[in-house]
Amino acid sequence: MIVCHCQEISDKDIHAAINWMRAADEQTIITPGKIYRALGKAAECGGCMPLFLAAMRANDNLEVPMQLRSLKRETTQEPKYERRQKGNRIS
Repeated sequence: MIVCHCQEISDKDIHAAINWMRAADEQTIITPGKIYRALGKAAECGGCMPLFLAAMRANDNLEVPMQLRSLKRETTQEPKYERRQKGNRIS
C-alpha cells in the first residue's frame, strides 16, 4: 500500500527500513525522520504522517529497547517561566 504519494513510499518500504535500522543497532530510537533518511527521501507536505505513523506502529521491531525505557524523566515540577519584573518598565 502506498503511504506517501509525494515520495512514493509504501508500507513495505517503511517496514524494511525499520527492520534494517533495528538489525544495524538494537538500541536505536526509530523516528519518521530516520526512516525518510534511510530511504533517501524527505517529507514534503506531511499529509501522509498519520498513515506513516500507523505503518510504523504496525512493525514489531519498532518498540523502544528495554534498556532505554527507564530513561523517561519525571515531570513533577511545573515549568518555570521567565518574566519581566513589573517595576522595570521604561516610561
